[in-house]
Amino acid sequence: MQKKRILIVEDEENLLKLETILLTVKGYQVTGALSGNDALKKICDETFDLILLDIMLPDIDGFEVCNRIKKDPRTSVIPIVMLTARKNPHDQERGVACGASTYLTKPFKSAMIIEVIEKLLHGKNGMEA
Repeated sequence: MQKKRILIVEDEENLLKLETILLTVKGYQVTGALSGNDALKKICDETFDLILLDIMLPDIDGFEVCNRIKKDPRTSVIPIVMLTARKNPHDQERGVACGASTYLTKPFKSAMIIEVIEKLLHGKNGMEA
């Protein structure tokens, strides 16, 4: 069975490494991106089964990245999990409005992230935190 491919978009390198290790240990093939533009380029070059997306990025924010992914017919079906420190209800509404399957806030529990990812990759709906 082919490993599911996940793109992690996270500008904090230490957190990107931690998330990569967490998902690799669980059997996923992981690619990292440190900015929104880097993520959009990788999405054009590769195929992903799920995207873990931070909102606060150094160039374009995660909301705009999500919008662009969802507007492109080639990538619109990819589930997006927004994982961010922004806990404001308005931000959560924006995340859902731009097409995110789920909006989770940092700090996070590893088990919860894995549970959400597995539900999304196995055809079940996401859940809001």
